[in-house]
Amino acid sequence: RSMALRGIKVIEFGGLAPGPFCGMVLADFGASVIRIDKIGSETERDCLGNGKMSLALNLKTTEGINIVKKLCKKSDVLIEPFRTGVMEGLGLGPNDLLKENPQLIYARLTGYGTNGIYSKRAGHDINYLSVSGLLSLLGRANEKPIAPVNLIADFGGGGLSCAFGIVLALLERTSSNLGQVVDCSMVEGAAYLGSWLYRSQHLPLWGEARGKNMLDTGTHFYDTYETKDGKFMAIGPLEPHFYQKLLKGLGLKEDEVFQFGDYDESKKLFTKLFLEKTQEEWCKIFDGCDACVTPVLSLDEAPLHPQNVERNAFVVSHDNGQLVPSPAPKLSRTPGDSQAIRPPPKRGQHTLNILQELGYTANEISRLENVNAVEVYRELQPAKL
Repeated sequence: RSMALRGIKVIEFGGLAPGPFCGMVLADFGASVIRIDKIGSETERDCLGNGKMSLALNLKTTEGINIVKKLCKKSDVLIEPFRTGVMEGLGLGPNDLLKENPQLIYARLTGYGTNGIYSKRAGHDINYLSVSGLLSLLGRANEKPIAPVNLIADFGGGGLSCAFGIVLALLERTSSNLGQVVDCSMVEGAAYLGSWLYRSQHLPLWGEARGKNMLDTGTHFYDTYETKDGKFMAIGPLEPHFYQKLLKGLGLKEDEVFQFGDYDESKKLFTKLFLEKTQEEWCKIFDGCDACVTPVLSLDEAPLHPQNVERNAFVVSHDNGQLVPSPAPKLSRTPGDSQAIRPPPKRGQHTLNILQELGYTANEISRLENVNAVEVYRELQPAKL
């Protein structure tokens, strides 16, 4: 079946989280992705390698570097997650590789970007999120800011933004026939993801301290509530007609709890009421009406919810039989095809095939192994009796 990125060849330098996610998105929509692993690296920690190939190299050897250069001559995209200067130090910077292949799209996925006073500093999602300005908005009233795991900078501002930049560059290349550098800073990607938050601060939604506004748990009608069985319901009836249906479902009259009255008192009442029924009982009440009330589902429960089942929103992973998200968005003619149904590569599993395709002979490959420039994965042979 035809896929949107079929025929696109991607080189992904092994890393964790944002880089692998970027490569996974491209692979899910049809690209052929070769992950370059360091010899001896712990590739099992990369949970997003499904459907990719693994080439294990020692980039401290001239031979290892030459293999990358040969590969890049025949590739469309390179994704690298290192701090500024690392690739240049290896002789694999964009100036070097675009000279050899002017059509190459060279994606640099970094925390702070390729220049600036922080460009060579170490960091993680929480640091990039803090510098983007968004972390200051996240959290409950009278509490310190709370980072929502490593979702916003690593995956939204990082991996997904980088994949978008790559697809833009591929689209532009169809008219110019030229590649370019995609400079994806997770700080800037996260900030851009938060454009609406930056631009909407003058609206009545905001204006109070963190955790005191309409969308950040400051009100009783946009929050989560515990149920009798220790589960939770999420409610978000912002509009008055939805709010009226929420009150009806809770067994309250419209003049008992005003939407824009005393939020703290209303929260206490809602907290008490939601604890009177189980999550399932509340779902029976609210599933049939538009009150913007939904169950808070666990990672085990979400794939089994009837809405997600009907949409095929999850697929079975080859790794462990776990249900994992399907590619999104869905395209009508050339939809993605989750690579999760394929196993992740073992380190160096495809080294032999890739080197053979690049024209290396069996003797040359043996020599490369002997000088520790490459690693070839071999299944352990059962011991002979």
